[in-house]
Amino acid sequence: MDRADIVHENFLRRVASGDLPAGAAPSGPLSATAAVSVYRAACLSRALDRQSREMQRAGQGFYTIGSSGHEGMAAVAAALRPTDMAFLHYRDAAFQIARAGQIPGQSPAWDMLLSFASSAEDPISGGRHKVLGSKALSIPPQTSTIASHLPKAVGAAYAIGAARRHRPEHQELPDDAIVCCSFGDASANHSTAQGAFNTAQWTAYQSIPLPLLFVCEDNGIGISTKTPQGWIAASFAHRPGLKYFACNGLDIYETFRVAREVAEYVRTRKKPAFLHVGTVRLYGHAGADVPTTYLSREEVEAEEANDPLLHAIRLLREAGALTPAEALAIYEETNARVARVAAEAVTRPRLRTARDVMASLVPPRRTCRPSNGPTPEARASAFGPDLKAMDEPQIMSRLINWALTDLMLEHPEIVMMGEDVGRKGGVYGVTQKLVQRFGQDRMIDTLLDEQSILGLAIGMAQNGFVPMPEIQFLAYLHNAEDQLRGEAATLPFFSNGQFTNPMVVRIAGLGYQKGFGGHFHNDNSVAVLRDIPGLILACPSNGADAAKMLRECVRLAREEQRVVVFLEPIALYPMRDLHAEKDAGWMRLYPARNEMIPLGEVGVHGEGTDLAIVSFANGYYLSRQAEKRLARAGVKARVIDMRWLSPLPADALVEAVKGAKRILVVDETRRSGGVAEALMALFAERTDVPLARVTAEDSFIATGPAYAATMPSAQGIFDAAMTLIGAKR
Repeated sequence: MDRADIVHENFLRRVASGDLPAGAAPSGPLSATAAVSVYRAACLSRALDRQSREMQRAGQGFYTIGSSGHEGMAAVAAALRPTDMAFLHYRDAAFQIARAGQIPGQSPAWDMLLSFASSAEDPISGGRHKVLGSKALSIPPQTSTIASHLPKAVGAAYAIGAARRHRPEHQELPDDAIVCCSFGDASANHSTAQGAFNTAQWTAYQSIPLPLLFVCEDNGIGISTKTPQGWIAASFAHRPGLKYFACNGLDIYETFRVAREVAEYVRTRKKPAFLHVGTVRLYGHAGADVPTTYLSREEVEAEEANDPLLHAIRLLREAGALTPAEALAIYEETNARVARVAAEAVTRPRLRTARDVMASLVPPRRTCRPSNGPTPEARASAFGPDLKAMDEPQIMSRLINWALTDLMLEHPEIVMMGEDVGRKGGVYGVTQKLVQRFGQDRMIDTLLDEQSILGLAIGMAQNGFVPMPEIQFLAYLHNAEDQLRGEAATLPFFSNGQFTNPMVVRIAGLGYQKGFGGHFHNDNSVAVLRDIPGLILACPSNGADAAKMLRECVRLAREEQRVVVFLEPIALYPMRDLHAEKDAGWMRLYPARNEMIPLGEVGVHGEGTDLAIVSFANGYYLSRQAEKRLARAGVKARVIDMRWLSPLPADALVEAVKGAKRILVVDETRRSGGVAEALMALFAERTDVPLARVTAEDSFIATGPAYAATMPSAQGIFDAAMTLIGAKR
């Protein structure tokens, strides 16, 4: 027999015979009515687990991770408010069901069965994944989370206090809310989880409000690897800034009492706490997993003997809330009802086309209050002497600084965070003076942890802020890229656009820095960013474009709820000259505040028809140098600045090269996996002109005199162009 069938038969037999497990007497403030409600939620969670297995066997359902053994989380939900945002462990169906009982009009059985069946009518994901989640219940969906949701839970908790100081237009969470984040004992060991715990402690240690409840559901095993006995308590009982609580998750009365106590502590003290809930795991890890392949039969049967539903029935009997016969009737009626509902759920329509699946990659637009901008007095106060300097051309880093200042003046919900962005003003001075202009609440100097920086941004975005996190160098992103891929970009996809986390991530990157950093501070690969569906990747080549594109990026985040990465080419931050020393050919005037470059609009310099050079960032700068030499050689060229690297502005690029006899792609990223691959494919498919490319080598970047040896040069671009047109040199 399947272990689920064995547990079911044992339950029926033991309840009928009165063979209930021993334990402490019921104690605490859980009323009889509330206790029965918790039990009903637990029964429904169990029935749904059993039904999902039946649906899979019949080919009508798909991969799921069950919640059996973790039904005590219904008591945790009962101790919280439905407005307390909850980032849930994938075993927390009972929590969601119990919370649904707190809000009229909810139908958790129907909703979850639609999810199991991957129906397009699934109210949370629209049939894209079996996830827990509900907009009405303030439960953002998580997909197979192995701790990656913890950093954003820290961010959401921080956003509650931040919203009291600076009200965002689209605030979601009440001022007295707390954030709940649950996970398994195995996930607690993940580096992402440890980073989130450390960030929460680091924040609380400084007396910064952080109303966050971590809930560790300890069933003693992660897939097939056991957690050492006592490890969670030993690891978390004495952490500074993180108060530890523990309860027996098999006892709904104790769990409710302790959960209510810890929730009150978090809500009133505005400090994080850790609730350690002891549970069991029934049926194995997930799907067709067979626990007896890695556990002895005796161990499996010992866990099954501790069935939380059996413990609940004993407690309800002793509390006088429900007789075993009444409890058994609820269990059987629930199973029968779930089977009836499932028979209808499996008939509901499913997603069929790529268009259907991709419909939620781009979130819906939201209405934002129009901004009249700051008063002249406010702007003069913020900029000071910089206001007069705007009459003169400036380098890119300074123009970005001014654009950030104007944007933060215009939109009070913008918050920046990152290593050194505040007092120091960034490694390259791009954010200098912003902390003096806007204060530490809006210019947050974070600890050194990229996962926590992005998590803070994701969480704050879910409470109406427009975060602008900074990743100090492109190479540092690799420490945390899953926060963009697995969390930020997937949230609207798996919530059918109901939950979003719009932001503009600023990253200093690319190569050509002279004598600094080698591969760790010069990273010329953007493949991981271009590979994330729904993410917008912008990359300016000069200061005026940077200011105008940054304004568009903020608009995309505020109004279209997009996740945007703004990649700033480090080597061009201080660039003044183009062709000769002191020609000031790369400096620009600060553009008027209403000037923007729309998403997908490319830049074109020149009208030559002999050759179109397509590039971006440093490659565009070098191509402009090569273009002057080509003109002297009699070659009439135009140089096209992509500006937007993802999604590829395909139509605009094809239009920009129209009439050119040849196309040369100049790509400072690597030959394998670089931007040029997409460009070559685009032009091969949609034009019939000869093509060539100049790219970086498949290499990391060196420091010292060879800093640019592996990447395109102006000379190399000139040579490739002459070869392409067949001219003699």
